[in-house]
Amino acid sequence: MNAVSELRVMAYTADGLLDANPAYVEALRLLGTDGRGEILVAADEEQRLLGTIMFEPWSPESEIARNADEAEIRAFAVSPQARGRGVGRDLVNALVERAREEGVARLLLSTLPEMVSAQYVYRARGFERVPERDWTPMPGVTLLAYELVVKD
Repeated sequence: MNAVSELRVMAYTADGLLDANPAYVEALRLLGTDGRGEILVAADEEQRLLGTIMFEPWSPESEIARNADEAEIRAFAVSPQARGRGVGRDLVNALVERAREEGVARLLLSTLPEMVSAQYVYRARGFERVPERDWTPMPGVTLLAYELVVKD
C-alpha cells in the first residue's frame, strides 16, 4: 500500500494539485486503508508501479454516490513517467469492468477542473458531466462530477 500511496502523492504533486490544500496529502495516502473500496494497479514487466485507481462501492460515507447501485472512482493517479502510454485508459477500463461484475448501475467520480488529462480519459470512456452532483469540500475548491451508466 505504501507504494500506491506514494505514487498518488507524487502524481498529484507533479500536477500542482496539492498546492491549494496540502492537508489532502494525508487523506490521499490513507484512501483504501480502511477496508472500504478496492485498489487497482497497473505495473510494467519489471513490476514497477505505473498507476492506480480505487473502486469504492456506495456507503453512507460516499462523497457523491447516493444509492446502493452506485459506486465511486477515487484516487486516480498515473506516474508522470508513464503518461501517454494508455495506462490511465487501461485502469479506468478495468475499473468499469469491475463495477459491471459487481452489478453497479452508475459509476461516479469527482475531479478538479484542472485535471484536464483525467477528464479526457473519462470522457473517452463515456463518462458524462453531472453538474447537479458538483460539490465543494472546502472553500475555494469545487469538484466536478462525472457519471457513467454501467447498466440500465
